[in-house]
Amino acid sequence: MVYRIYTKKDNSFKKKAINNFSYLFLIIGSLLLFWSFYPIISFEIYSRIFLKNNLKSPVGKETVSVLNEANSVLGGFNVFSNNLRDYTQASVWFPVKPQSTSFLTLNVKEYFLSIPKLNIKDAKVVIGGEDLTKSLIQYLPQSLPGEYGNVVIFGHSTLPQLYNSKDFKTIFTYLPSLEKGDNIYIKMGDVNYQYEVSSLMVVNPDQVSILDQNKEDSFLTLVTCVPPGTYWQRLVVKAKLKLI
Repeated sequence: MVYRIYTKKDNSFKKKAINNFSYLFLIIGSLLLFWSFYPIISFEIYSRIFLKNNLKSPVGKETVSVLNEANSVLGGFNVFSNNLRDYTQASVWFPVKPQSTSFLTLNVKEYFLSIPKLNIKDAKVVIGGEDLTKSLIQYLPQSLPGEYGNVVIFGHSTLPQLYNSKDFKTIFTYLPSLEKGDNIYIKMGDVNYQYEVSSLMVVNPDQVSILDQNKEDSFLTLVTCVPPGTYWQRLVVKAKLKLI
């Protein structure tokens, strides 16, 4: 009867190299996962602590005019189906209301937006535009910057690792870093307007009351998708015209 079996440990260079490479690839894979998911997790924590999340969805579609104009933001509200849509096209964001009938009386086609804190300078905003890879877009335009009303501008965002302030597919990535009191500038022709950030909030795709017109003052609303690299929720930055 055999009581002990002795095996010779393989200490060859080849065996050691294979083991070392296995550990190396495991570490690299873990770092890549952390690199990809850290912005999403960190934003979720930050937004739940510091950003307003208490905007209520409108109740009673027959009483809310904006719901007649845009029955849904970004089509359906299913997280997985939303991620399959082409969000470079503005018509996908508000498919119910075509923009062609919304700004016939506006005689300005485009203007420029600057946010010094985010290193965004003279980014083109197309009024009622369609392609979000070529510009920011003022959606459902009913008023111009400087006028009484709510100017709503949409822009793309992505993972911070891919950010490029000159690329419209990533231009609003760092929008969550804005704070109350920060300045946003609009240049329309020879006229410059300065807006001051008043609040930031995170809303769900069905909370379309952010599009409502408010004629009490001149407001600017910047919107992008969050957490970074996803389409799950919307970050809304509200600003008000600052009189100099």
